[in-house]
Amino acid sequence: MRVVILGVGNILLTDEGVGVYAVNELLARYDLPEEVEVIDGGTSGMDCLDQVSGADHLLIADAMRAKKDPGTITRLSGDQIPAFFKTKISPHQVGISDMLAALNFHGLMPANIVLFGIEPQSFATAMELSPGIAAILPQVVDMIVAELKTLGLSVRPKAA
Repeated sequence: MRVVILGVGNILLTDEGVGVYAVNELLARYDLPEEVEVIDGGTSGMDCLDQVSGADHLLIADAMRAKKDPGTITRLSGDQIPAFFKTKISPHQVGISDMLAALNFHGLMPANIVLFGIEPQSFATAMELSPGIAAILPQVVDMIVAELKTLGLSVRPKAA
């Protein structure tokens, strides 16, 4: 089994970078099994095509404008994801939808895709998350870890 965790976002625009912060926090807090590859995709969805292609499971962490309260975490999977990309929700979203379309076209689409979308509070120019979004970052990481465990993978906290 091959699992790819992709964190996307622009860390120059406050909460737009929450996906990148989430995967970096995951790597800082947990030892992951060799079946798991973590990618800081930044804003370059298509550049991650080779790394994502052929994965059995793809987990994506990203900012998501869903008209919910800031800090709301939404989990989408399967057929929910194409519907999600019909409306523009973040500046780099075209890159992700293009990447998924290319994977599908070439028959390399991961069998299972889960998206963790975090409602942003701010897109101001700053290289840190807003306090409200920074406060829920551990919850995002916990959700990713729980997803890995449902796949039967052993995820252990790093020794202090």
